[in-house]
Amino acid sequence: MADRAIDRLLAIMARLRDPQGGCPWDLEQDFASIAPYTIEEAYEVADAIERGDMDDLKDELGDLLLQVVFHARMAEEAGLFAFDDVADAISAKMIRRHPHVFGDEGERTAGEVKSRWDEIKAQEKAAKGAVQASILDDVPFALPALVRAVKLQNRAARVGFDWPETSLVIDKLNEEMLELSAEIAKGGDPDRLEDEMGDLLFVYANLARHMKIDPEAALRRANAKFRRRFGRIEELLAAAGKRPEESTLEEMDALWNEAKREEREG
Repeated sequence: MADRAIDRLLAIMARLRDPQGGCPWDLEQDFASIAPYTIEEAYEVADAIERGDMDDLKDELGDLLLQVVFHARMAEEAGLFAFDDVADAISAKMIRRHPHVFGDEGERTAGEVKSRWDEIKAQEKAAKGAVQASILDDVPFALPALVRAVKLQNRAARVGFDWPETSLVIDKLNEEMLELSAEIAKGGDPDRLEDEMGDLLFVYANLARHMKIDPEAALRRANAKFRRRFGRIEELLAAAGKRPEESTLEEMDALWNEAKREEREG
């Protein structure tokens, strides 16, 4: 059943990319133009998981799978690789990186899983001839900034470059806040303000890491909360025959507190 389902999807994508009667939009795309959609679909998968919507998750996983099929189809057309090569490569990698599951008895009992994973990953890179001048070299630039900040911090922490206590991160956070406040007081050169704000956000990410909180997930949760509460403000205003732009900040702030109270009591 699974093979038939993926074969059907592969056939649909081939038809969409067929120069004779395919979809004009699909035919115009290349790896670079599709990449933003791939990233967007991954976020929509994460959003469905956060909302606990399993029906939506099924659909979003399908959309994400389509992105893999799309990239693989374009690669096949260019004579680079095909979908089966992608599936074979990840299967081989999973077996290679899980000797504690697929290996012999000695490998199944040796060492910590995470350290073995990192060791095998490093061996793979060395086999490809990849030269790393820094342990931070392979942290992708394209990651969301908060995610990349945590990955950079985790890499540095592996070699001991890390605050030993969370309280010290909070001290650093207060220091960065004072530096930003001082820059604002000076009148705020835009480049300096951006620099100081970046330092502050980087330390916030580090604090989240020390607290074992994913800052990206925490911010998504805060965004959802803001959207929910502001939506309640709009509902309450509409019930009074008003719109947000016709209201004062004080009025909306009071309604925000009401929405907040309703959530806590509900």
